[in-house]
Amino acid sequence: MNPQPFLTDTMDNPTRSERSRRAAIQAALTIIARDGPGQLTFDAIARESGISKGGLMYQFRTKGDVLKALLEHDIEYFENFSRDYLAGEGATKSEPNLAAEIATMRKATDNPKAGGFAILAALLEDPALLSATRERSAAKVKRIKAEAADPELTMLRWAAARGLVFTALLGLCPLSDRERGRLFDRLLDESQWPASAEVKKKPRAARAPRSAKTDA
Repeated sequence: MNPQPFLTDTMDNPTRSERSRRAAIQAALTIIARDGPGQLTFDAIARESGISKGGLMYQFRTKGDVLKALLEHDIEYFENFSRDYLAGEGATKSEPNLAAEIATMRKATDNPKAGGFAILAALLEDPALLSATRERSAAKVKRIKAEAADPELTMLRWAAARGLVFTALLGLCPLSDRERGRLFDRLLDESQWPASAEVKKKPRAARAPRSAKTDA
Protein backbone atom coordinates (compact mmCIF):
# COMPACT_ATOMS: atom_id res chain seq x y z
CA MET A 1 0.00 0.00 0.00
CA ASN A 2 1.31 3.48 -0.87
CA PRO A 3 1.10 5.77 2.20
CA GLN A 4 1.92 8.95 0.26
CA PRO A 5 -1.66 10.24 -0.21
CA PHE A 6 -2.35 9.89 3.50
CA LEU A 7 0.85 11.76 4.39
CA THR A 8 0.08 14.52 1.92
CA ASP A 9 -3.45 14.96 3.31
CA THR A 10 -2.10 15.06 6.85
CA MET A 11 0.52 17.66 5.97
CA ASP A 12 -2.05 19.79 4.14
CA ASN A 13 -4.56 19.92 7.00
CA PRO A 14 -3.07 23.04 8.69
CA THR A 15 -2.95 24.80 5.34
CA ARG A 16 -6.57 23.95 4.57
CA SER A 17 -7.60 25.02 8.07
CA GLU A 18 -5.89 28.38 7.65
CA ARG A 19 -7.50 28.85 4.23
CA SER A 20 -10.92 28.11 5.72
CA ARG A 21 -10.28 30.55 8.57
CA ARG A 22 -9.27 33.33 6.15
CA ALA A 23 -12.28 32.62 3.94
CA ALA A 24 -14.57 32.86 6.97
CA ILE A 25 -13.00 36.18 8.01
CA GLN A 26 -13.42 37.65 4.53
CA ALA A 27 -17.02 36.41 4.41
CA ALA A 28 -17.75 38.00 7.79
CA LEU A 29 -16.28 41.33 6.65
CA THR A 30 -18.38 41.20 3.49
CA ILE A 31 -21.55 40.54 5.49
CA ILE A 32 -20.90 43.40 7.91
CA ALA A 33 -20.07 45.85 5.10
CA ARG A 34 -23.03 44.83 2.93
CA ASP A 35 -25.77 43.91 5.41
CA GLY A 36 -24.70 45.47 8.70
CA PRO A 37 -23.25 44.02 11.93
CA GLY A 38 -26.65 42.73 13.06
CA GLN A 39 -26.72 40.24 10.18
CA LEU A 40 -23.46 38.54 11.17
CA THR A 41 -24.43 34.98 12.12
CA PHE A 42 -22.86 31.56 11.66
CA ASP A 43 -25.53 30.71 9.09
CA ALA A 44 -24.77 33.88 7.13
CA ILE A 45 -21.00 33.24 7.22
CA ALA A 46 -21.57 29.64 6.09
CA ARG A 47 -23.66 30.79 3.12
CA GLU A 48 -21.21 33.53 2.14
CA SER A 49 -18.05 31.45 2.50
CA GLY A 50 -19.31 28.06 1.36
CA ILE A 51 -17.97 26.50 4.56
CA SER A 52 -20.26 24.23 6.56
CA LYS A 53 -21.61 25.57 9.82
CA GLY A 54 -19.87 22.71 11.62
CA GLY A 55 -16.59 23.67 9.96
CA LEU A 56 -17.05 27.26 11.10
CA MET A 57 -17.79 26.25 14.67
CA TYR A 58 -14.62 24.15 14.65
CA GLN A 59 -12.72 27.39 13.96
CA PHE A 60 -14.83 29.74 16.11
CA ARG A 61 -16.87 28.60 19.10
CA THR A 62 -18.85 31.82 19.49
CA LYS A 63 -19.69 34.99 17.61
CA GLY A 64 -17.31 36.75 19.98
CA ASP A 65 -14.51 34.54 18.68
CA VAL A 66 -15.39 35.59 15.14
CA LEU A 67 -15.23 39.25 16.12
CA LYS A 68 -11.90 38.75 17.88
CA ALA A 69 -10.54 37.19 14.70
CA LEU A 70 -11.83 40.15 12.66
CA LEU A 71 -10.18 42.63 15.01
CA GLU A 72 -6.90 40.70 14.88
CA HIS A 73 -7.15 40.67 11.09
CA ASP A 74 -7.61 44.45 11.08
CA ILE A 75 -4.70 45.00 13.46
CA GLU A 76 -2.36 42.87 11.35
CA TYR A 77 -3.44 44.53 8.09
CA PHE A 78 -3.03 48.10 9.31
CA GLU A 79 0.09 47.47 11.39
CA ASN A 80 1.77 46.13 8.25
CA PHE A 81 0.61 49.18 6.28
CA SER A 82 1.82 51.57 9.00
CA ARG A 83 5.19 49.82 9.26
CA ASP A 84 5.70 50.04 5.49
CA TYR A 85 4.70 53.72 5.52
CA LEU A 86 7.16 54.53 8.32
CA ALA A 87 9.95 52.78 6.42
CA GLY A 88 9.14 54.72 3.25
CA GLU A 89 7.44 58.10 3.06
CA GLY A 90 7.21 58.41 6.85
CA ALA A 91 11.00 58.58 7.11
CA THR A 92 10.87 62.04 5.48
CA LYS A 93 8.37 63.44 8.00
CA SER A 94 9.19 65.46 11.09
CA GLU A 95 6.29 63.75 12.89
CA PRO A 96 6.46 60.26 11.38
CA ASN A 97 4.14 58.52 13.84
CA LEU A 98 1.40 61.09 13.30
CA ALA A 99 1.82 60.88 9.52
CA ALA A 100 1.63 57.08 9.67
CA GLU A 101 -1.61 57.25 11.68
CA ILE A 102 -3.21 59.73 9.28
CA ALA A 103 -2.11 57.68 6.26
CA THR A 104 -3.46 54.52 7.91
CA MET A 105 -6.82 56.17 8.59
CA ARG A 106 -6.95 57.27 4.97
CA LYS A 107 -6.30 53.67 3.96
CA ALA A 108 -9.16 52.53 6.18
CA THR A 109 -11.46 55.06 4.50
CA ASP A 110 -10.40 53.97 1.03
CA ASN A 111 -10.86 50.29 1.91
CA PRO A 112 -13.62 50.14 4.55
CA LYS A 113 -14.04 46.39 4.21
CA ALA A 114 -10.51 46.02 5.58
CA GLY A 115 -10.99 48.30 8.53
CA GLY A 116 -13.51 49.91 10.80
CA PHE A 117 -16.46 47.57 10.26
CA ALA A 118 -14.99 45.01 12.66
CA ILE A 119 -14.75 47.73 15.31
CA LEU A 120 -18.37 48.75 14.78
CA ALA A 121 -19.51 45.12 14.99
CA ALA A 122 -17.53 44.51 18.19
CA LEU A 123 -18.89 47.72 19.70
CA LEU A 124 -22.45 46.51 19.16
CA GLU A 125 -21.80 42.95 20.33
CA ASP A 126 -19.48 43.45 23.30
CA PRO A 127 -17.45 46.67 23.86
CA ALA A 128 -15.03 44.71 26.07
CA LEU A 129 -13.69 43.11 22.88
CA LEU A 130 -12.14 46.48 22.03
CA SER A 131 -9.92 46.68 25.13
CA ALA A 132 -6.80 45.60 23.22
CA THR A 133 -7.60 48.07 20.42
CA ARG A 134 -7.93 50.90 22.95
CA GLU A 135 -4.60 49.97 24.53
CA ARG A 136 -2.85 50.00 21.17
CA SER A 137 -4.40 53.37 20.32
CA ALA A 138 -3.26 54.81 23.66
CA ALA A 139 0.30 53.62 23.04
CA LYS A 140 0.30 55.19 19.57
CA VAL A 141 -1.03 58.49 20.88
CA LYS A 142 1.73 58.53 23.48
CA ARG A 143 4.36 58.13 20.75
CA ILE A 144 2.69 60.79 18.60
CA LYS A 145 2.67 63.31 21.47
CA ALA A 146 6.30 62.56 22.31
CA GLU A 147 7.50 63.66 18.87
CA ALA A 148 5.25 66.75 18.65
CA ALA A 149 6.35 70.36 19.04
CA ASP A 150 2.70 71.27 19.72
CA PRO A 151 0.91 68.19 21.12
CA GLU A 152 -2.52 69.84 21.06
CA LEU A 153 -2.26 70.78 17.37
CA THR A 154 -0.96 67.30 16.64
CA MET A 155 -3.93 65.73 18.43
CA LEU A 156 -6.26 68.01 16.49
CA ARG A 157 -4.87 66.61 13.21
CA TRP A 158 -5.13 63.06 14.56
CA ALA A 159 -8.73 63.59 15.69
CA ALA A 160 -9.70 65.18 12.37
CA ALA A 161 -8.39 62.15 10.47
CA ARG A 162 -10.25 59.83 12.80
CA GLY A 163 -13.45 61.80 12.32
CA LEU A 164 -13.14 61.48 8.53
CA VAL A 165 -12.82 57.71 8.89
CA PHE A 166 -15.76 57.07 11.16
CA THR A 167 -18.19 59.49 9.53
CA ALA A 168 -17.41 57.73 6.24
CA LEU A 169 -17.92 54.27 7.76
CA LEU A 170 -21.22 55.30 9.32
CA GLY A 171 -22.43 56.85 6.08
CA LEU A 172 -22.65 60.26 7.76
CA CYS A 173 -19.97 62.12 5.81
CA PRO A 174 -21.46 64.77 3.49
CA LEU A 175 -18.18 65.09 1.60
CA SER A 176 -17.38 63.48 -1.73
CA ASP A 177 -14.46 61.05 -1.94
CA ARG A 178 -12.48 63.76 -3.72
CA GLU A 179 -13.17 66.36 -1.02
CA ARG A 180 -12.26 63.91 1.71
CA GLY A 181 -9.07 63.03 -0.15
CA ARG A 182 -8.06 66.70 -0.30
CA LEU A 183 -8.59 67.02 3.45
CA PHE A 184 -6.35 64.02 4.07
CA ASP A 185 -3.75 65.62 1.78
CA ARG A 186 -3.77 68.74 3.93
CA LEU A 187 -3.59 66.77 7.16
CA LEU A 188 -0.49 65.00 5.82
CA ASP A 189 1.14 68.13 4.37
CA GLU A 190 3.42 69.36 7.17
CA SER A 191 3.93 72.71 5.44
CA GLN A 192 0.28 73.48 6.27
CA TRP A 193 0.96 73.18 10.00
CA PRO A 194 3.28 75.76 11.63
CA ALA A 195 4.41 73.51 14.46
CA SER A 196 5.48 70.77 12.04
CA ALA A 197 7.35 73.29 9.90
CA GLU A 198 9.17 74.48 13.03
CA VAL A 199 10.21 70.91 13.83
CA LYS A 200 11.70 70.58 10.35
CA LYS A 201 13.75 73.77 10.77
CA LYS A 202 15.26 72.70 14.10
CA PRO A 203 16.92 69.37 14.89
CA ARG A 204 15.10 67.73 17.78
CA ALA A 205 18.18 67.86 20.01
CA ALA A 206 18.39 71.64 19.59
CA ARG A 207 14.86 72.31 20.84
CA ALA A 208 14.45 73.19 24.49
CA PRO A 209 12.02 71.03 26.47
CA ARG A 210 8.55 72.56 26.72
CA SER A 211 8.76 72.47 30.51
CA ALA A 212 12.18 74.15 30.73
CA LYS A 213 12.24 77.44 32.63
CA THR A 214 14.32 80.41 31.54
CA ASP A 215 16.87 81.84 33.97
CA ALA A 216 15.76 84.86 35.89
